[in-house]
Parts: sequence; C-alpha cells; structure tokens
Amino acid sequence: MRCLLPLLFALSAVATAEPKVLLGGDMPGKSHQGPLPPATAQHRQLAVRLRADVEHLAGTIGERNSRVYPKLLQSRNWVQACLQRAGYKVDSQHYTIMGRQYTNLECEKKGTSTETVLVGAHYDSALNCPAANDNASGVAAMLALARHFQKQPKSAKTLRFVAFVNEEPPYFVKETMGSSVYARHCQKRGDKIRAMLSLETMGYYSDAPNSQKVPPLLGSAFPNVGNFIAFVSNPQSGELVKSCVGSFRKHAAFPSQGGALPANVPGVGWSDHWSFWQIGVPAVMVTDTAPFRYPHYHMPEDTPDKLDYLKLARVVVGLQGVVADLAR
Repeated sequence: MRCLLPLLFALSAVATAEPKVLLGGDMPGKSHQGPLPPATAQHRQLAVRLRADVEHLAGTIGERNSRVYPKLLQSRNWVQACLQRAGYKVDSQHYTIMGRQYTNLECEKKGTSTETVLVGAHYDSALNCPAANDNASGVAAMLALARHFQKQPKSAKTLRFVAFVNEEPPYFVKETMGSSVYARHCQKRGDKIRAMLSLETMGYYSDAPNSQKVPPLLGSAFPNVGNFIAFVSNPQSGELVKSCVGSFRKHAAFPSQGGALPANVPGVGWSDHWSFWQIGVPAVMVTDTAPFRYPHYHMPEDTPDKLDYLKLARVVVGLQGVVADLAR
C-alpha cells in the first residue's frame, strides 16, 4: 500500500460530491467500545496460523519485489502452494514487464451463480522492507478466509480469492500494477464481480491515546485511538462499504470505522481496490490505516514481531461473516 487514507478527509468534499459521500456516522450499527470480550479458542488457533503465515512471508522470505525477483517468485510459489493445500485449483495469470514474468493467482469456491465476491491481497513488498504488515498481514488474512470458506457449504455467489503482484511502486496505480492487469482481464472476459474486498495492512492496533492520526478538519469526528479496523471506499461503492461495516459489527465485537470518499482524496484509492473502480466494480479496502497509525510503514522495521495476531484474528473472524453475507 502506497500510503493510506487521511481516514476521512476534506469536509468541503462532503457537501458537494455526488454520489453521496459517507462519513463514519453514516455507517449502520455501532462500533464496539470498551474491553474486548475474552478470546475464543477459534481466535487463538487462528492467531497462531496468521503469525506462521506472516513469519514465513515476511521473515523467511522477506523483501519481495522486482529488485529481488527470485524472492518475489518464491513468495508467489508459496502462496500458490498454500491455496492448493487448502483444496483449491489455482489459476495463474502471467504478464511480462521488461522480459520478466509476473503472476496474479486466483482460485474459486463455486456458488450456485456466476455472480462473484472477490477477496484479494497483494503479496509483493516495498523496497527495503520485509513487509510484515504491508502486506503479509493482508495475504495471511486472505489465506485464512480461503481456508475457512473451502470447508463451508456452497453459497449463492461464487467466492474468488486472488493474490496480486506488483501493488507497490514503481507499478502503483499504473497499467502494470498486478490488480490493474487482472481487473482489465476480468472485464474482458465478462466476469460478474458484484463486490471486491482489498485486504491491506491489517495487523497493527494500539489503545494508546493519540495513536491514530486524522486530518485536522475532522476534529473529534473520528477516534484518535488506533484500535479499529477501517472499511474505505469511493462514493460509488458507498452501499458496499455500508454493507461491510454493518455486517462486521454484527459478527465481531471489535472496533470498526467506515466511510466513502472521492477517489481523488489522497490515500482513499491507494491499494488494489482502485483497479476495480476503474472497471466499475464496487470495491472496499479493509485496513488498519497504515501510516496514519503504523510507525514502521514501508521501513525495514516492518517485521513480524510488530503485529497483534490475536486482534488480527478477531478481524478475520468478523470478515468471515462479512464475506458470507455478501455471498448470499
């Protein structure tokens, strides 16, 4: 993720944008407040698996991008193997940049219709960064959701899980960005994608006062404590972001915030969901807000020991409910 959102920015845009701009107060349900309930056995078991996946991708493999191309291939092969072990047939979408092959990976749990809910995360890293949070945390969450739904009964909509390459610079928001290549491919073949969730930088939480930065114009409208998961979209995806937040709040006793802002507000479109906006697909980013909270963003210190895996597990369990609701 290039940078994140000024979580909800530019109040002047709120009054003028069409379709409707949505702020946190427009979201259904109520964010969890106060102490978290005791962790369940499911939370604890999932936290162990999430940690193992992050440690492998960001620790054993480490930096993974075009500058360390063998490591990028190693991470691709590992993600593919994880999905195959979960019982999926994995399809590879290859494309070439300057003589090198880059690959997006996709797999599906077929529904009773071809309408599709897509969950994606990028597996590459920024330069000089092992990228535990950005974005091994998102990849680990995507893998956890894929494993979970492989064991569930068939849903109405098809569930698709995608690992994207080349989200980070120098490919960010360019035609060579992995998700951009993939989204155009989906458009060309006529895929019926009804919702896309981009899992992006999800593993860092803090209960310390002023641990969450927000733009000055927001004042006290949003929390200054970085203990929540955020759902972020453009106004065209406003109904989707409301559905996601409302569903998450039903399924998880965990703080959550959401909003829909114009795509030109800095940060709002800075991950793989942006690529799906370009083809008219409603898409939402799920994130801990990255540099507005995480002090090790895009730095060599973005290592696996910095993440809170039990809180990430709580978020993933909530997302199980969100995805199931979207797939109905």
